[in-house]
Amino acid sequence: MRSKFAWRDGNSIDLYVDGDRFFPEMLDAIHGARRSVFLEMYLVASGAVLDRFIAALMDAATRGVRVCVLFDHYGARWFRSEDVKRLKSAAVELVFYNPVSFYKWSRNFARDHRKLLIVDHQYAFIGGTGLTDEYWIDLPSRPDTPWHELMCRVEGPIVADLADLFARLWNRTRRTESSLLRHLPPREHSGSARIRLLTSEGPARQHIKFSVLRSTREAHQRVWICTAYFLPSFSLRLALRRAARKGLDVRLLVAGPLTDHRWIYYASKRYYRRLLNAGVRIYEYQPRMLHSKVALFDDLVSLGSCNLDHWNLRWNLEANIEVHEPAFAREVEELLSIDFADSCEIDAQQWARRPWYRKLREAAWALVCQWILRIR
Repeated sequence: MRSKFAWRDGNSIDLYVDGDRFFPEMLDAIHGARRSVFLEMYLVASGAVLDRFIAALMDAATRGVRVCVLFDHYGARWFRSEDVKRLKSAAVELVFYNPVSFYKWSRNFARDHRKLLIVDHQYAFIGGTGLTDEYWIDLPSRPDTPWHELMCRVEGPIVADLADLFARLWNRTRRTESSLLRHLPPREHSGSARIRLLTSEGPARQHIKFSVLRSTREAHQRVWICTAYFLPSFSLRLALRRAARKGLDVRLLVAGPLTDHRWIYYASKRYYRRLLNAGVRIYEYQPRMLHSKVALFDDLVSLGSCNLDHWNLRWNLEANIEVHEPAFAREVEELLSIDFADSCEIDAQQWARRPWYRKLREAAWALVCQWILRIR
């Protein structure tokens, strides 16, 4: 399946690890905006983090910047009505994707899971964060450990593709033909990174999944995948097993016991045995909640919003980028190496000897997952 977006040369890219790094950068970008701010998010909750973003967005709008905000309706269920009024009072254009309704039934499951910030059509942020207090490490209101997450800042021709992706969904959600992208300045090369935008838009358009499968099959040395929720398709499990049997360094970094979806944590373990027996190394992250979504295939990096689980690929709108840039690949390698060291590696022999009641619990949750995935 060919992606509708082409490879773009001449980009620059910066990696930011955890909210105390990427939130200040995102806020600075909004504060410096001169013409436009496009913000698209899934998980949004009123609190200290959102207050800072609301203030920055309102300030930009009062300066005459066009501010367009697209939140997923279900993901923003903890977004207070008074905060909605604050944004609208400052002429911020705010819309919600796919409002939840009893009469929609299974169509309610289709969610916008993308995380994008595009400023002045000049630079953009993409990754897996939400606008909630769980992500920021230095908030007095969050004495517990924050979620482990990644965002990237990109400049160059790739920004035009990200702006186009936002504009298409914006127009579809508002049911209008807006001029968001009118009179765009020419995109200048700003670095050496070759980047491609990949999307997932339900069962018919799973460009991210097929790219991951192809990259796994074509890798020569390593396949390192970090995902917050590990419910992989059969095709991906098969590709990982085959890569490991060929002698590749195949590693999975998944959530440990600190997770917001315990049922996925248990259900995912049904897949461990065959992967471990094939030589796949599995690490469960220990220090805090793992929410990162990044993969390294030799020196090709894939990063974005997609968790590569059945649910995301079937229902959600997702956005990832693939990056060819040696320095960036080394940076991701260093990050994942640190995360592996902070994880508990699953031993195949010990895993086979785990108690029967754990196996029963895993099987029960796996059956629940299979039932949920049959929903039409």
